[in-house]
Amino acid sequence: EVQLKESGGGLVQAGGSLRLSCAAAGMASDHFAIAWFRQAPGKDREAVACMTVDDGGKYYRRSGKGRFTISADNAKRMVWLQMNTLNVDDTGVYYCAADRRCGVMYEGEYYPTDFASWGQGTQVTVSS
Repeated sequence: EVQLKESGGGLVQAGGSLRLSCAAAGMASDHFAIAWFRQAPGKDREAVACMTVDDGGKYYRRSGKGRFTISADNAKRMVWLQMNTLNVDDTGVYYCAADRRCGVMYEGEYYPTDFASWGQGTQVTVSS
């Protein structure tokens, strides 16, 4: 059973930075993808970024490209999301999710696959 645990959320002022961590366990192989999603109050959950851990492929939502960076240490089964220049629209619960692949990029936007495994989430609040 895949288990995911997020950490690193918190309260930050607009323009600030946060680094989220996702600890993954129970992966059957080294060929998997970890994505970060977020859900703001009253809004649908949306994919923020994804990384295929074995080959280092990265996918970003257009709104986060240039501000967010996803990285991983496959040996440690850790994935991070560095978020810079945060704004109030980045507020939400951030989840990491795991599956075999990330999905696709189409016309500069990231479209995720249906991820099978999810963490409990970590709250990110950006104040103005």
